[in-house]
Amino acid sequence: MNQNKLFNRTRWQLAISYAAVMGLILSLLGFGVYKAIAHAHWVAIDRELESVAGTLHDSLELKLQQPGRLEPIVNELLPNLRLIGVQGIKEQLPSRHILSAINQGYYYIRLFDYSGKLIATAGDYPEELPAGFNSQYWQTITDTKGNVYHQISVALHTQTQQDWGYFQVGRSLQDFNDYLSTVKWVLKLGWPTALILIGFSSWLLTGLAMKPIYSSYRQIQQFTADAAHELRTPLAASQATVESALLTPQLDEKEAREILGTIDRQNRRLTQLVADLLLLARMDNQAIRDRPQLCCLNDLVSDLVEELAALAIASKVALTSEVRVKQQLNVGGNSDQLYRLVANLIVNAIQYTPAGGKVTVILDCNHIEAIIQVQDTGIGIAAADLERIFDRFYRVNSHRSRNTGGSGLGLAIAQTIARAHRGTLSARSELGSGSTFLLRLPL
Repeated sequence: MNQNKLFNRTRWQLAISYAAVMGLILSLLGFGVYKAIAHAHWVAIDRELESVAGTLHDSLELKLQQPGRLEPIVNELLPNLRLIGVQGIKEQLPSRHILSAINQGYYYIRLFDYSGKLIATAGDYPEELPAGFNSQYWQTITDTKGNVYHQISVALHTQTQQDWGYFQVGRSLQDFNDYLSTVKWVLKLGWPTALILIGFSSWLLTGLAMKPIYSSYRQIQQFTADAAHELRTPLAASQATVESALLTPQLDEKEAREILGTIDRQNRRLTQLVADLLLLARMDNQAIRDRPQLCCLNDLVSDLVEELAALAIASKVALTSEVRVKQQLNVGGNSDQLYRLVANLIVNAIQYTPAGGKVTVILDCNHIEAIIQVQDTGIGIAAADLERIFDRFYRVNSHRSRNTGGSGLGLAIAQTIARAHRGTLSARSELGSGSTFLLRLPL
């Protein structure tokens, strides 16, 4: 197939098309996966911030007594508490509030009075953050170094439900961005790798998919060449006969009849060949009709043996039948086609059996199918030819087939009829020891 430019070009086009489509699908899938991962982590960060802010909010409001003023006991809740404008807090106690998220170093806390003035910070507070206050619930801000932070703002009240001010809980998004960068690199490296594998796989798969197409194409090419060759022979013979007659000045009645006889034989051969080709074309395109006839194989075998007895006698071949079943074997199908199938097998056996030989037609069955065997003691078929005897126009002995009027379509027609009846046709043979054709039809 690689030597055929048309199929090779088509294979490349299919492989590239498959790879392009799969690449587009992978791109969309990778983009969707990236967005899903980013969204899932963003939601997790929001929930974590809300959880930390809610815990601190409830704890702080229980200890705030006056608006805008931090009580010393707040030191126990917030790690690294620093008052803005104050050098430090005397007797600062270590935080005993177990809040692992803040202690991890990602979080910071800012406290504002009700007017929006920054009062204190806590946690791992970055000094580069803008000092302005924004009361929006969710905020994403960037410091002077380009680092991104995500924070939440919550209103604070005193123990007496007075407005105390606001506090913000935020965290750095550096770990989040690093994780997304890793995901991006994985997708960037994985996409071309996957595309290369897809391209290679597409090339192999298109080759496998096109093998039966290429095989059919080769069969059509061979069939066309063989049909043209078979049609050319009788046409050339007829043309030569006509030209010879035209070149003869005067033809007597005997010569005219010989010429007409030659033309008649070639026309009959052409007519039979065309009829066989039409039959094969019809059977390739149509199945057995929905309501097949009931065919009795016992009658079919006995009728054929009786009708072909004259041909066997003329060829000095003994033609016999052997029925190994007592009951009638009936199969569904087209009786005319089945008749032609078995007739082709018997005629072939007679023609390729030397004088003094024997042809036996055996009818048998098992539980699910009827079996017809046509055995002969003829010249046999070589193992190399046995695989191709059912090909159209294939003849083991071309010269002998032409002498007997064969065109190489008999076994091809028989095989096609067998398949149309959901049956099988096979052959066993040894060169010089005869052949056996085995037909199996479902009961």
